[in-house]
Formats: sequence, C-alpha cells, structure tokens
Amino acid sequence: MTSIISIEPINYIKHVILTGRPNFNYFLVKYNSYLFLKKPVVLSLLLLTFYIPSLADKYPFNHAIDIQHYDFHLTLSDNTDQIIGVAEIEILFLEKNIFEFRLDLANKTKSRLGKGMEIVAINSEGNPLAYVHQGDSLMIQLKDPSRKESIQSFTIQYQGIPEKGLEIKNNHHGDRTFFCESWPNNTRHWLPTIDHPYEKTTVEFRIVAPLKYKVVSNGLLLEESQMDPINKLTHWKQSVPISCWLFVIGVAEFAVQEVDKFEGRSIQSWVYYQDREAGFKDFANQTKNVLQFFSNYVGPFAYEKLANVQSASVENGAMETASAILYSQNLISGQESARLRNVMIHEIAHQWFGNSVTESTWDDAWLSEGFATYFTLLFHEYQYGHHEYIKGLKESKKSVFDAQLRDPFFSVIADRTAETGPVISGLTYQKGAWFLHMLRNRIGHENFKLGIQEYYMKYFNGHADTGDFRGVMEHIVNEDLGAFFEQWLLHPDLLIIKGEWTFDEKTDKIDIKLTQGTDKEILFDMPVEFEIQYANGAPALLVKLNLNAQTQAFKIPSEYKPAVIVADPKTNLLARIDINEL
Repeated sequence: MTSIISIEPINYIKHVILTGRPNFNYFLVKYNSYLFLKKPVVLSLLLLTFYIPSLADKYPFNHAIDIQHYDFHLTLSDNTDQIIGVAEIEILFLEKNIFEFRLDLANKTKSRLGKGMEIVAINSEGNPLAYVHQGDSLMIQLKDPSRKESIQSFTIQYQGIPEKGLEIKNNHHGDRTFFCESWPNNTRHWLPTIDHPYEKTTVEFRIVAPLKYKVVSNGLLLEESQMDPINKLTHWKQSVPISCWLFVIGVAEFAVQEVDKFEGRSIQSWVYYQDREAGFKDFANQTKNVLQFFSNYVGPFAYEKLANVQSASVENGAMETASAILYSQNLISGQESARLRNVMIHEIAHQWFGNSVTESTWDDAWLSEGFATYFTLLFHEYQYGHHEYIKGLKESKKSVFDAQLRDPFFSVIADRTAETGPVISGLTYQKGAWFLHMLRNRIGHENFKLGIQEYYMKYFNGHADTGDFRGVMEHIVNEDLGAFFEQWLLHPDLLIIKGEWTFDEKTDKIDIKLTQGTDKEILFDMPVEFEIQYANGAPALLVKLNLNAQTQAFKIPSEYKPAVIVADPKTNLLARIDINEL
C-alpha cells in the first residue's frame, strides 16, 4: 500500500457528502481499491461521488471478503476464567487470487498479564492452514488462491482469558456470571471476527457451561441439553444479519419469564433468581407498547424475539445488543422507575436504529445514538403527551450546551475510529436528537414520518450513512437540505443570539435587532420564533424571523407596546436566545 500525503477528508465530507456540491479543491486518488483525497495538481483528475467511506478510519477494511455466517462454540467453567472456543466461519470471496485474509483477535501478551487469546489450530475443509497471530490481528493463509464468488468455511480453535469484551465476574449478589460488553470494538477480545460495524452477518452461539446457569443470546433458542453430570449445552441462532458488536451472551443463574408475544415474537425477561419478583415487575409492562409504537411509526421489528436481561457487565444504563438487551443490574428495583422506563425505550429504539439500520462507520454514530434518543422523546409524546416531549427537549438542550462547554470542538459528524479513540460523546446523543426535532419541524411532521419509514425500509438490516439519510429526506420534500445538515452536524458551534427591542409609538412598530455570536465558524441560517405578549389582555402575536446574517434588524407592526417578548416559545430551535428591551 502506497502512502498518500495531505489527505484532508473532512473538507470533502463537508462539501460533498452533506451538501451534494463538489469541492473543486480536492480530487480522488485511487490505489488498490482505496480512495484518497488530495489537493489537485490537474483538475481534470477530479472524480466525485455522493458518498465516500471514511478515509480517517484506521480499521483495515477488506471489502474483498464477506462473512456469511459465524457459528461460535464456547466452553465456560467455574474453575477457571479461561474460555475454550471454536469458531466456524463461512466466507464469500468477492475477488479471485486472494491468498490470505485478516480477522481481529486479541493476542495473549505480557502487557495483558497473560490474558488474551491463543490459537490452537486453523483448518478449512479438513486442511490445516498456516497463520500469523500478532498485534491483535489474525492473518490466515489459504491453501489455494480464492476463486471469485466462492464460499469457503474455516474452523478456528482457540483459548484464553479475555482481557475485556467478555466479562467474567460476580454480580451484586456475589454469584459468578459471564456477560459480553463488546461495544465499540471489544468483540476481538473473545471472538475472531471482523470487528467493525461495516460487516453484518448471521450468528449462532453454542455455549457449554455448568448446569446451574441459564444462557441467553441473539435470536431463537434451538437447544438446551444436559451433556454430562456437570455441564449443559445451550444453542441460540440469529438468522438476521447484525454487526458483531451487537452479538450477545449472558450466562447467570437466571429466572426467566415469557411476558407476552408481539406479532408472534416472544417478549422475555431474564433476571437473577434473587431479583425475580422485582425484575419481572420492572420489565413486564413497557416492552410491547414500545414495540408497537416503533413498528407503526418506523417499520417492522427485525428480530426473532426481544429479551430484557439484567446484567453485571453494564455499569450504568444498558446495551442495545440485538434481540437481547443488557441492562445494568442496579436498575432493577421493583419500582418501575422512570429511569429504567426511559432506558428501555431508548434501547428498544436501537433495535431499529443502530441494530437494523447500522451506521457504515463510527463517523455516523449519531444515526444510532441521536436517533434512539429522539425516538425516546417521540414515544414520550405519544404515550405521555406533548408537554412531556417538550420537557424532554428542554432537558436535552441544557445537556447540549453543558456538553459543548466541556468539549467545544466536538461535531456530531467527524472522522472517527474506535481503533484510536472515543467515537461518541453526549453531543452525539443530544445534539443528534435535537437535529431530528428541528428537521421534523422544518419539513413537517407527516413528511418526517414518511421519510423515516422510507429510510428504514431502504436500509433495513443493512448500512447507512448521513448522506443516505439526507438523500431520502430530500426525496420526500423535493428540497436541497445540504446546508441545513451541514450547519448542525458538521460544525461544533451552537447558535447563540442576543436580541434587543424597542417600540416606536409614532409608527406602531416593534424594532428588533438580532445578533449571532461573533466567534463562530459559521453563520446559521434558521427561522427564529418570538411570542409578543401584551399587558392589556390583547392576544399574543407569534412572529417568525428568518435569521441568516450576523446582525439583522426587523420591524414588526404592533398596535400596542409589548409587555414582554418570549424567544422560541414552542421550543423549536437549538439556541440560547437572550432578548431584552433597550
């Protein structure tokens, strides 16, 4: 691979992916199926497309292979933290003459104090294969070069103590448990996979564990059988493709309840047996109603079941693992708390956004977290009333401004990779949610719903990026939304407005002067609403002013002098607005 100097992808992303307008300061260089951006020497070399994958993601993508299925056999024990694994992997080779391919699998190293995985053997169709396992990379050499569009199966035998990814520890009752915590790229610490959201496939788990444990995982339970006086085999299979950070196993002394059915799919509760009464109560009443709302608003639920699972691996909140959601054990109280209720709504929303429609790279993590946060608010509006929706938006706005103070350079979309650092912040959730609220107001509630449904069905059980989402919404309203997407998603700035007003009794007009903050990278172009209230009982006047410059003056006809002018009375704009009489 040749190194390309002066790659500046964020500028291309800003001007092409979201605005749809070519930026002629950059051109694409293609080398070995990889696309790079460089400043031009000759403009005739320019080649532009609507979407280019993140060029800053440090993950070693391999689009020449496509995982068709994983079948993992894991043996767990109470005598040791070592796991014994066999991974059967079916791979489609999309190109010919591939001699080796790479998987992620964490090594056993001195720095990990003996933790990590060791390979025992690798074979394919009965033939042993050579391999190199170092740097958390497993390079497997084929016996013969690949044929294009051929499918080949591989068996990897390995063992070791996971450093993370699969947490083996006591729960808050002091009982031993095994729970995964693979987000964003910790699957490699216990399973050989392509450990990146761009790869989605079906999966099954065959877990051998001591008899006292019950095992929950993705998909449908196919088998639960006693193997010997000590151990039991539990076999789960998911036939819907997902990214590997959504794989799940939970192994504990569970009490299990089938709560209900939703469109033929089982709704289940899995809680520690000591928390049976409290946990069954906490999980019983929310799930079906939430599933019904999202199915009606967005589209069909993708998975074979939905299990709510008490877990020792999640410290706070929950983890949206597909078809079996892991919740912090401390959320279980038997009080059906608002905190647990809201976490459940959020994680169930993820089954649509993040799980079924998955971001192509971590650059677009807001398509998961921002969507789940906003659709939690939409459920509140549906279930508890518009006032609860507005209350949630106001709390979210405060979170946005507080988070921006802590991290003033964070934009919702940027070049990010789990290989080198964090891929989200609180702004991913809250500013992403507020963007969707503003988009809904801009294009209309019915258009927004139609757009969400089209987006979901188009990328159902697949991948999407922000350009894909924008393209669907533009198709619905027949309008260029590029500038709107760019100003809110690609810049860290927030809208701060200082307003001043006076009343001219001679002309019966209100003079309003609005000024955007002066230290901004961009100037926002947004309508701002004000409610003009009067002391004499006259009806309040609602005005909408189009803000598109740093300082603007407006004249509003008014028969009376205002008592007060209230900014953004409907909570439509993510802005901090201070308006006072001069």
